[in-house]
Amino acid sequence: MIGAIYYICAFLVISNVLITRVGSSHWMIRFTDFPRLQLFYLGAVGTVFGFFYELHDSWIDKAILVLVIFSTVYQLIRIYPYTPLARKEVADEPPSTDTPDVSVLVSNVLDKNRRADLLLKLIEKRNPDVILLMETGMWWEQAMQVLEDEYKYSVKVPLENAYGMHLYSRLKIEAAQVHYKIQKEVPSITARLVLAKGQSLKLYCLHPKPPSPTENETSVNRDAELLIYAADINDKMEPALVIGDLNDVAWSKTTRLFQQISGLLDPRKGRGFFSTFNAFIPFLRWPLDHVFFSEHFQLRSIARLPSIKSDHFPIFISLDFAPAKKHKQEVPEEATEEEEEWAEEKIKEGIANGNSPETE
Repeated sequence: MIGAIYYICAFLVISNVLITRVGSSHWMIRFTDFPRLQLFYLGAVGTVFGFFYELHDSWIDKAILVLVIFSTVYQLIRIYPYTPLARKEVADEPPSTDTPDVSVLVSNVLDKNRRADLLLKLIEKRNPDVILLMETGMWWEQAMQVLEDEYKYSVKVPLENAYGMHLYSRLKIEAAQVHYKIQKEVPSITARLVLAKGQSLKLYCLHPKPPSPTENETSVNRDAELLIYAADINDKMEPALVIGDLNDVAWSKTTRLFQQISGLLDPRKGRGFFSTFNAFIPFLRWPLDHVFFSEHFQLRSIARLPSIKSDHFPIFISLDFAPAKKHKQEVPEEATEEEEEWAEEKIKEGIANGNSPETE
């Protein structure tokens, strides 16, 4: 029995490393980016079994054990930046009783979910300045009408295809636009958000389709949308905040390149995974819902919030606008020339593969 468990662990962790080296965008290949934390645990279990249960008598078993150890270390390297042992990319802001300059609640509500009451209780408790809801159709739009007395600014894109998006803000919204960068049925929102003290920032709300057998066969469209916005942020070099369900994990090649090109910071680095999906399956969770921001901001707090009966947990973040302190941040390393060429290739491939009138 122990031997069988060992060989299953060995097969999973070794094959994952081999598959991730394949340069394919097919969903079956790109999915291997997601369960790195789970595979690290499997590899650790396999290593223990291999050492202490003498499952390495033959040279083949010894070779397998070496590969298991290598594969486990490989997974650890990938996830390590998101553990509390790693260096924080975003510095801690000293405790303060002042109101943060901007606070945001992001929630993929699950289109078939009808527990709006749970979400409204979280909003009342956390009192965010900005709320982004995804997978919202007309039912959710009507359920959220109670917010509109306090959240006077909104951008509503009700869709019944699980890609609806609703943005609510008590801070002034200017120049709001709904985009369909790659696919005509998959919106994103950009807007200028004016803070209470008069400063402004560019807000990007994203929810690209994931690579999956029921959505997109490849990751091309998702990758292209993320990288298009990364380049846009890099060109503008202004205070920026990106929020949403990116349908990608923090440690994937695409998300890492998104950070490198945009220059945005990830507050999870050095603090934890803040895994938001799948809320229904505790042992299969990874960070799909993201908040990235430019070095103009300091972190007050970040938290994964309790369940609202969606398959995603909401996430909350509060920030201070403090450009004078940006020297405290660990700015992501810049993309190499080879990485930038890869990004340009993915953008061209995504535009060619998509059906958006914006890119015709």
